[in-house]
Amino acid sequence: MKKVKRNIYKHEIDLTPLRIKNSPREEFRKTLENVKYRGYEVEQISDGRKILMTKPGGKFVFGTVKREDFMIWVYNPAELSLWLISHKDIYSDLEEKGKKDSGETIKIIDALDKVFCGEEPDEVLHSTDLKNPTGELPEILLKAYKWIWGQEDCNYPTGKGRNMSMDGIKELRNKLIKALDGSENATSGT
Repeated sequence: MKKVKRNIYKHEIDLTPLRIKNSPREEFRKTLENVKYRGYEVEQISDGRKILMTKPGGKFVFGTVKREDFMIWVYNPAELSLWLISHKDIYSDLEEKGKKDSGETIKIIDALDKVFCGEEPDEVLHSTDLKNPTGELPEILLKAYKWIWGQEDCNYPTGKGRNMSMDGIKELRNKLIKALDGSENATSGT
């Protein structure tokens, strides 16, 4: 009986030739560590950074690679640094922004909601005057989340997908509104 192969995927792949001559262990390891990352530049940031997507992402579900998974990075060409930005990073950044300026943070979350609903980040940025109370540029958050939400929708097509992260962000928005209402009531004497 023929054994069934596991982890076989049908998908096109963009290949770049890479030829490395075999050598003793340490020399070969050092050569392999110098192989450049490959990815796609998907967004430009006004400060010179870029949003990158690398595919595949490496997510495993029940011992099988998630075929459509990818990773989203913030790339700083000036420093040659790659930051694997996450939901937690963005949420923490929004919390810090909220501590500095609840009103501006609510505006940033409203802009994120527009991207969540399918608007292009650049269009949202051009139609909204967003200030940055602290932390990452709102532009980074909007442009990174466009792609992170796409990733979540690919990984969980019949599940919550992008709602997994946006639900928490909407809860944060509600907390900020309550805090803002409380401080306005406190200052107005009501």
